[in-house]
Amino acid sequence: MIRLFVPNPLAAGADIAPSPEQTRYLTGVMRRAVGDQITLFNGADGEWRAVLAEVSKRGCVLRVEAQLREQAIGPDLDLVIALVKRGRLETIVEKATELGARRIRLAITRFTNADHTNVERLRAIAIEAAEQTGRLDVPQIVAPEKLDRLLDDWAPDRRLMFCDEAGDARPVLEAVTGAGGSSWAVLIGPEGGFSAEERERLRAQAYVTPVTLGPRILRADTAAISALTLWQAAIGDWRELATP
Repeated sequence: MIRLFVPNPLAAGADIAPSPEQTRYLTGVMRRAVGDQITLFNGADGEWRAVLAEVSKRGCVLRVEAQLREQAIGPDLDLVIALVKRGRLETIVEKATELGARRIRLAITRFTNADHTNVERLRAIAIEAAEQTGRLDVPQIVAPEKLDRLLDDWAPDRRLMFCDEAGDARPVLEAVTGAGGSSWAVLIGPEGGFSAEERERLRAQAYVTPVTLGPRILRADTAAISALTLWQAAIGDWRELATP
């Protein structure tokens, strides 16, 4: 069944007017007609079954019928990623959404090889990934911020898994298993790596856990996917038993 993210409150009997893009997708691309069922979520009210109630030249109307799942969110996990080229950054946002990141924070480091990005485009990619992967929320995309400023404002109760490929860090599973803490972030640098000053500052923080991602040099998108996967396997919601 088609899943759509909508910004509207969801409750039985509510009528939802999807965006023009969603209307074109439903009626033009997927050829849905009056009476067909759609699944809706908004990140707050759970997942709901709706029916395509009206179709006209002006748009369409989705009528909400019944809740399918109550609202749930995954672990309190941020991905902090240095800006990289557009194609790789879009892949990172898509895969981070699939892997359960709650927030994606964009950082500008000394060796960042891009200085701007289209945050709205990245949000659209995150929404599409959330629709396809079955999650009930969409990760927040936080506008680019200099790494130094980000660390100045860091909440010390949020542990930071620092993917440090230039030092003597321990493997991820060894370093984070049993480390404790309910709020985490994963930090991935640019393809040029972190500067000596950035590494020194990060390693001096009590909330930072340096880790290595193995013996090979990874591109930023591969590193982000690998780090999130390993974190989920070690202490994330991949370890939770499925409910019947």
